Amino acid sequence: MDEADMDGITELRDRYLGAIEAAGDEAALEAVRLSALGKKGEVSALMRSLGGMSAEERKTAGPALNALKDDLNTAILTARVRLADAALEARLATEWADVTLPPRPRAEGTIHPVSQVRDEVIAIFADLGFSVAEGPQVETDWYNFDALNIPGHHPARAEMDTFYMARAEGDNRPPHVLRTHTSPVQIRHMEANGVPCRVIAPGRVFRADYDQTHTPMFHQIEGLAIDRDISMANLKWVLEEFFSAFFGTSVKTRFRASHFPFTEPSAEVDIQCSWVGGQLKVGEGDGWLEVLGSGMVHPNVLRAAGVDPEQWQGFAFGMGIDRIAMLKYGIPDLRAFFDSDLRWLRHYGFAALDMPSIHAGVSR
Repeated sequence: MDEADMDGITELRDRYLGAIEAAGDEAALEAVRLSALGKKGEVSALMRSLGGMSAEERKTAGPALNALKDDLNTAILTARVRLADAALEARLATEWADVTLPPRPRAEGTIHPVSQVRDEVIAIFADLGFSVAEGPQVETDWYNFDALNIPGHHPARAEMDTFYMARAEGDNRPPHVLRTHTSPVQIRHMEANGVPCRVIAPGRVFRADYDQTHTPMFHQIEGLAIDRDISMANLKWVLEEFFSAFFGTSVKTRFRASHFPFTEPSAEVDIQCSWVGGQLKVGEGDGWLEVLGSGMVHPNVLRAAGVDPEQWQGFAFGMGIDRIAMLKYGIPDLRAFFDSDLRWLRHYGFAALDMPSIHAGVSR
């Protein structure tokens, strides 16, 4: 390759480097690339001409043309980065978002009524000085029955009422059950922490029953207060304070004598209500609705927990979280709580930021 040919390659390099530098967008840059390096481009044509040269000419022309091709490819890549950065800068200058504006509405999950009411109940009892105690859902026969003064012949111990855990043949360990109430938590708490105490025990419980007002698994909350001079009067005050706060209106209670193995004396508790047009209204009228069982803790239960009944006494009560949720929010069927029906959950569910109030839960 003579000096004139080398000058031609230099001129070609300068011309295309200038065209690449002058390209204002991706389309113009692509046009320059095709003109130089495309199948019909000038540089590509020169590369094909190498086949017609002598060996001596190719020694000079080959490296010169390869260097030209490499220079143009490098310049094109650099220009693409430059154009992309310029395009981004232009886009950022024209497209922006006001992050202080509220987001577009979108579907949200809801808090289940059981979770909501559990939080409401805990908040109210916390204001009354009660702390939360928890225990296992699979309990020993002793904690679930014996420690609570429930005799061996009691119907609750029958397999038709209680879920017993499976045992392999020859396994003679004491039976375990799915707890039928949260009362075993009271025993465990007194064993671990002693007395005096003032606790509530919310949680899942299990019984072999299923209809409009019963399900095999449901939620219960039990309360326990032990001290040296606690009486039924204290129990009545605590329950009336709770129901008045929970339902958002003054609620009277009525105690009716009853029998529970773990309390003596025992009482069913009714709350004042009325039915107006088929709608239940709590805290007014001449009607009464039974909502829970209660009483003074039986001395045998205190002894089972390692507490001297000659020195200490107290009250206990238990009610269904699901049931008081039905009463407060007008939910007609207990089974719907556990059907996982999205329509039901959207209707009765709560927004994530709804917080329980110690005065009246959450206003709906």
